[in-house]
Amino acid sequence: MTPTITAFEQSPDRGRGLARDMRVRWALEEVGRPYKVRPVSFKAMNEPAHRALHPFGQIPTYEEGDLALFESGAIVFHIAERHAGLLPDDGNARARAISWMFAALNTVEPPILERQTAVLLERDETWHEQRLPVVEDRVRDRLGELSGRVGDADWLDGAFSAGDLMMVHVLLRLKTSGMLDEYPNLSAYVARGEARPAYKRAFAAQLAVFTGKSSAG
Repeated sequence: MTPTITAFEQSPDRGRGLARDMRVRWALEEVGRPYKVRPVSFKAMNEPAHRALHPFGQIPTYEEGDLALFESGAIVFHIAERHAGLLPDDGNARARAISWMFAALNTVEPPILERQTAVLLERDETWHEQRLPVVEDRVRDRLGELSGRVGDADWLDGAFSAGDLMMVHVLLRLKTSGMLDEYPNLSAYVARGEARPAYKRAFAAQLAVFTGKSSAG
């Protein structure tokens, strides 16, 4: 059965690939799984039908038969477990890849989102100029630690995995900030992720929803 995912009908990022359905699209493209997309308006996201799928009224959701999932990390993990290509066969390497998925979402992403909130929503506050450098220092702390771990390697732990997929997508939120440029190996790491054919297909499919050209992957 072809899974169906939800995405913004009009994404706030204007099709730049930052919305979280991108992670799910990318995972499905990596494993060669066809999928359908149901665009959801901001109004519909708060209606009972969507809330039944996602209790917090967000995107993406994932439906396949009688299975309904929410939260991008959980969905990507489900796809990676069901289909070859995103988790190593070796048990220890598999566990490490899953650890990197959690690290991307729980350790690296929170300060990046905090910075995004400061830049987009708090710029008119009197304390904005004092707060932003503090927030950006927290981001740099994480980037420095991650940069040290990545070193000269192509990926986080051997071959590309779901851990890299999640980490690259998290880091993409910093692409226009200039902060990634301070860590050339992380800039190169993100560029490698963007160069993957599966990423390019997922990006084009998400952009097509924004531009109204397509609703299916």
